[in-house]
Amino acid sequence: MMRLLYNLLFPFALLAILPRYLARMFKRGGFREDFGQRFARYAPDLRDRFGRGDWIWVHAVSVGELLIALKLLEELHRRRPDWQFVVSSTTSTAHALALQRQQDWWVPIYTPVDFAPVVRKALNVIGPRAIVLTESEMWPNFVWQADDRRIPIVLVNARVSPRSARRYRRFAPFLRPVAGRLTAVGLQEPEHAALWEHLDVAPERLHLTGSVKYDPAASNGETRDFGPLLAQFGFRPDDEVLLAGSTHDGEEEILAAALLELRKTFPQVRLIIAPRHVERTAEIAARLAPAGLRVARRTAAPEGNAPDILLLDTTGELQDWYACADVVFIGKSLAGRGGQNPVEAILAQRPVLFGPHMENFAGLRDALLESGGAREVNDAGSLARSAAALLSSQEEREAMVELAAGALRPHQGATARTADLVAQFVP
Repeated sequence: MMRLLYNLLFPFALLAILPRYLARMFKRGGFREDFGQRFARYAPDLRDRFGRGDWIWVHAVSVGELLIALKLLEELHRRRPDWQFVVSSTTSTAHALALQRQQDWWVPIYTPVDFAPVVRKALNVIGPRAIVLTESEMWPNFVWQADDRRIPIVLVNARVSPRSARRYRRFAPFLRPVAGRLTAVGLQEPEHAALWEHLDVAPERLHLTGSVKYDPAASNGETRDFGPLLAQFGFRPDDEVLLAGSTHDGEEEILAAALLELRKTFPQVRLIIAPRHVERTAEIAARLAPAGLRVARRTAAPEGNAPDILLLDTTGELQDWYACADVVFIGKSLAGRGGQNPVEAILAQRPVLFGPHMENFAGLRDALLESGGAREVNDAGSLARSAAALLSSQEEREAMVELAAGALRPHQGATARTADLVAQFVP
């Protein structure tokens, strides 16, 4: 009954959200390339390749989930170089990053719209022998139709924030017919098991793997050196750098105020801002102009003196930019809610500051604060004071990084354990 109701209502829901969805796509840009893949329309050469391959389908939503998927793919490919993968993503930014990083043993595509005929066509064309879902994506028709074909479906790095846990329990009657079809679920934390059992996932299908996202032993390849690019913009080797990663609307003004305060102690400190959504870059530059600070964009040609603020208007590079920082602030934690992932900054061996709203990473946040591996700030003033204290002492920065690394150790080996889980269910 739930399946019938979903398929009856989905076309109307799609029409209702389509204007907003298209508006967001236009704003972000890059949506035209491969747009037909959203409706299971693939280029002839791609269809031919699908027909000749034996595929494992890995699904990610946006850039964050894609980076997790790529970590897992590297580990699986190391073990089984003969395996081939299809990697689907939903957003245009994630798809662009996937195209940039694709290898000859995996193919990036857009996620098909979860309308039964479209999903059926995509599964017919690709014919996967196993499906891997990343973090929290369980599109009903995708799961149902894969299960109808007896394709194993493994949910890895299952994400359960306090907010999503409340939502899952509230909508449990609607989620059980989907979650109950999962072949296996890889849990980040042992306390998440009760929720998945509540969603009708049998206990024997639950496996504690830890978080691939937090695994300090896994990486996505070599780190790119942005030092020469900063030199082109006029940054000097002894300039202090505060880098704000994945900032949310309203945080850039707070960061600019913190920079002005910080310059009372460190006149040469510079700020690098990586917005969570790069389409906001022009708007951010305009809003920072009244502060009297020189603002430059990463993709623009350097002009004159070094900017006070460098805006990163590219995607997929943030983990490499962290290496350029002396202190890192984690976005969506002051003006936004939920926070962003602090692990990449920690793995880059940089001290981390964040605001009070890190709900999506509550367990890791608590471990970091308890150990002294991160510091919480509440406004521009406390951000400037905490950054100044860290910039004043290299020993303090190094000690903080070491304590943060300790908070990640329980997740060490999570990528390998997740690969074990996936391999167990690949026919």
